[in-house]
Amino acid sequence: MPRTKKAKKVQKKFTLDCTQPAEDRILDPADLSTYLNEKIKVGGKTGNLGTSIAVQREGHKVNILSDIQFSKRYLKYLSKKYLKKQNLRDWLRVVATNPTTYELRYFQINQEDEEE
Repeated sequence: MPRTKKAKKVQKKFTLDCTQPAEDRILDPADLSTYLNEKIKVGGKTGNLGTSIAVQREGHKVNILSDIQFSKRYLKYLSKKYLKKQNLRDWLRVVATNPTTYELRYFQINQEDEEE
């Protein structure tokens, strides 16, 4: 009898850290988590999360738990789209801090013109 290997269900966990803008009351993590709930596509359809993907909020962080294939890059795309919708794209950027985490940071603007 040939043995077949069953693929193990690997749960991926991605984190969006919104600490800096949330403390300055520029961005609401609850609003971001509801936006992700509405916009994440599963099988080519939005609003089709089911039990395969869960979006949770813990303080100023938004966690995405996935039992199916889910791209970190897709999470960055949706985050940038949310920032654009909220007109925050000019001040905030999405930066990867480690292989499973993105952080929303302010742009560093050098003010060398004032010194001259």
